[in-house]
Amino acid sequence: MKQILVTGGAGFVGSHLCERLLEEGNAVICLDNFYSGAKENVWRLIGHPGFELVRHDVTEPYRVEVDEIFNLACPASPVYYQYDPIQTTKTSVLGTFHMLGLAKRTHAKILQASTSEVYGDPDVHPQPESYRGNVNPIGIRACYDEGKRCAESLCFDYHRIHGVKTKVIRIFNTYGPRMAVNDGRVISNFIVQALRGDDITIYGDGSQTRSFQYVSDLIEGMLRVMATDNSFTGPVNLGNPGEFTMLELAEKVIRMTGSKSRIVFRPLPEDDPKMRRPDISLAKRELDWEPRVSLDEGLEKTIAYFKQKLAL
Repeated sequence: MKQILVTGGAGFVGSHLCERLLEEGNAVICLDNFYSGAKENVWRLIGHPGFELVRHDVTEPYRVEVDEIFNLACPASPVYYQYDPIQTTKTSVLGTFHMLGLAKRTHAKILQASTSEVYGDPDVHPQPESYRGNVNPIGIRACYDEGKRCAESLCFDYHRIHGVKTKVIRIFNTYGPRMAVNDGRVISNFIVQALRGDDITIYGDGSQTRSFQYVSDLIEGMLRVMATDNSFTGPVNLGNPGEFTMLELAEKVIRMTGSKSRIVFRPLPEDDPKMRRPDISLAKRELDWEPRVSLDEGLEKTIAYFKQKLAL
């Protein structure tokens, strides 16, 4: 049995990770300040002999004895991370700094959840790990984009200077059950609007693209990265290379929900990427990993979740 710390463990992705780690026989400490996470995401785990829930903000040090750390703490939705951008930067930078210090002291492996946002509004498509990005360091998204870029830098410096066993993953758009109703990301927005019969809001002309991976595929990729030997540090893209325009996604959600919602268009927010698609060649080669869940299959499960959540 490994002792595993999951920061941001009550979040959408973190709760699925905690569940999977417990299923595999590990002891899990779920650390969260509940800024964007929710206790209801982990209610079913409370009472499990291997599970511990701790309210804590990673911008403050935390001491515990662990074998592995999954550092997921940071709001990932623009609605949340732009609400308090200074706290978002502190969470990415100070939180990663404290977790790396913990990993150094305990000789633990640490996996840093970075993001495709480090590529910014890319001028290389699809985006390989070697691409250094096109990020606006003073824009409204910089608190998240640059915070995560700095966190990656800290990970590699701790690895080079202190020999910390670091792993960096770059997560592309992920969706599935336990997303918040007011999450603000495109799939949850479209599904909730469609189920309520509200207008579906597309920012821009709908031609911008995204790639969507179902949460179970991401969790499998994360575990495979953590299981690699110390020579593999990443960064490695974890995402689904299937690419869809926002208009295609909106039409698919309307069709799958049977909604009568209209599609309306609004101005594109500042620095919103025009296209986003991962090159997952490295993950295929080093991890024997690629997504298994199709968009239709994942949307079906996610729509069912939101129907229940909205009591429809």
